[in-house]
Amino acid sequence: MALLAVLAGLLIAAGALAVIAGLIPSWPAQKPVIAHTSLADRWARLSRRPAGRRGRQRDAILLVSVVAGFLLSAMTGWVILIPLLPAIALGLPYLLTLPKSRDIELLEALDRWVRQLSSTLSTGRSITDAIRLSRRSAPALIADELGILIGRLNNRWETKDALLRFADDLGSPDSDAVIAALILAANRGSDGAAATLLALADSIQSQLKGRRVIETERAKPYIVVRQVTGITCTTLIIAFVIGHSFFAPYGTPVGQLILSVLIALYVGSLLLMRRRAMTTPRERILTGARA
Repeated sequence: MALLAVLAGLLIAAGALAVIAGLIPSWPAQKPVIAHTSLADRWARLSRRPAGRRGRQRDAILLVSVVAGFLLSAMTGWVILIPLLPAIALGLPYLLTLPKSRDIELLEALDRWVRQLSSTLSTGRSITDAIRLSRRSAPALIADELGILIGRLNNRWETKDALLRFADDLGSPDSDAVIAALILAANRGSDGAAATLLALADSIQSQLKGRRVIETERAKPYIVVRQVTGITCTTLIIAFVIGHSFFAPYGTPVGQLILSVLIALYVGSLLLMRRRAMTTPRERILTGARA
């Protein structure tokens, strides 16, 4: 029974980690790896380790939680703590954080870029020249895609085709509205394009205000859940330290199996809440550019 409880706990924790890993957006495709790779590279690919400081912090948290799990398991006899502590240390912050909406950040970047284009067009520049000049101070969120757009323009692509590919690269209905205005301005000349883009920037500002209000409302349930989870965990830890005999039934194999099921149910409720908090992709305006 003890072995069965340990295996059940490990399988439940592994399943929860697998679900969390599946919900995390996949990293961009990596370049082909040379045959002789180091152990660190293999670990990074296997665990989807973020690059830089974030990756080092995650590995440190994982190491400390695993060591703490083994130590507490040896002290208390609760084998379930070995997989449980790493799962809590890595999964709980992710589950209790509101999924970020890319729309707001993209709208902010587009607002800056459109206003920059409008000021450049007012000096008599063409659409393509204004786009090339905007690369110097482009918002970081669209800088890479903008660099690809300018490269296509420099390679004598038609302005309309290059802008349509730019819309595909950004993949947002908000950016489609801006790019559609630029395509019309490029076809009809830059006369009046500055005023049109300035009005479009004002419209983006209005959308931003509404989106921020929605984002604030979306964050409220997560604030409540974080508070409830923090209070519950603190209460359980204090009760475990003061009245250890109360939790003695959970130290048995059957008790640990029941505890694993309860924890899995709670994690499942957090996953369901996160799934419902994710924004639904909207239909784009410019489609079929890659056909």
